[in-house]
Amino acid sequence: MQRLTTEDIPRGERMAFVHDFIGRHIGGLQFAPRDHDQVRIDLEALLLPGGLTVGRGRFSPLHGARTRDLLRDGREHYLLTIHHEDYEVSADGRAPIKVAAGDVTLMNEAVCSEFWFGRPMFVDAVALDRRLLAKLAPRLGTEAVHVLPGMGADMRLLTSYVDAVRASPPESDKARDLASRHIYDLTALVLDGIVRGGAERNERSIGAARLKLAQKDVLERLADHGLQIDAVARRQGVTARYIQRLFESEGTTFSDFVRERRLELAFQYLQDRDRASRTITAIAYDAGFSDISSFNRAFRRRFGATPSEVRANNLI
Repeated sequence: MQRLTTEDIPRGERMAFVHDFIGRHIGGLQFAPRDHDQVRIDLEALLLPGGLTVGRGRFSPLHGARTRDLLRDGREHYLLTIHHEDYEVSADGRAPIKVAAGDVTLMNEAVCSEFWFGRPMFVDAVALDRRLLAKLAPRLGTEAVHVLPGMGADMRLLTSYVDAVRASPPESDKARDLASRHIYDLTALVLDGIVRGGAERNERSIGAARLKLAQKDVLERLADHGLQIDAVARRQGVTARYIQRLFESEGTTFSDFVRERRLELAFQYLQDRDRASRTITAIAYDAGFSDISSFNRAFRRRFGATPSEVRANNLI
């Protein structure tokens, strides 16, 4: 993850930094802050294959524009943004559109545009390669800017997946490639695009994204003794059977996944010297297990040693 902030720049040099570096070099934009003395821009970006960038920004009140002069830089990505406050945007010389907080804007960087942030603004953004996205959503070019409701089920799936990728960036090349493809396919789904090669590939990406979110849901609640597949399904807006099929597609089950992650958590706790005073039963309970006998059997099968042996070896 790359990060950049005006707070690291001396106050007297910030406007030049905003104009020359952040504006022209990073964003391809011309910025006019409402208060030059209080300008603040914080940016973070994760670069993924396929010319895709996942980013987040914080901006003090300002006016931004992609002018005809700036179009000479040749940028032609589509920029998908979610703003946490209402704002106004105009594209290709048309009248400004008011976009409600939480709704999604998809803007073509190859056309002139302007936007106005009347108050401090947090923005989540995904930059997508125009040619790759056009293959998945061939009707995309009919408008310079698309404003989409942020509350639809497909949109929530896309934004949740992007949030998960940003929170836990993929490390291997294979994982980065998969994350990029999933984001493209989910964006096409939101735009009601048709994936070249048929709908099957789109369904696979949707399923993979759902599975990642279900796994994230489980990992955040391992210590919850009431963790059940029905509750996970409700939070994801799908059926329990659908969640089970997603886990089965990976050669496992929901119950096996939960047990394996809890065993790994218990193993970590047993190696934690700060927890040395905790009993084995308490450790098992902390990791989400309710039955100590089942925990001991599963632990020995998984690690080839008892919990007491693992703790003793670590304390030597």
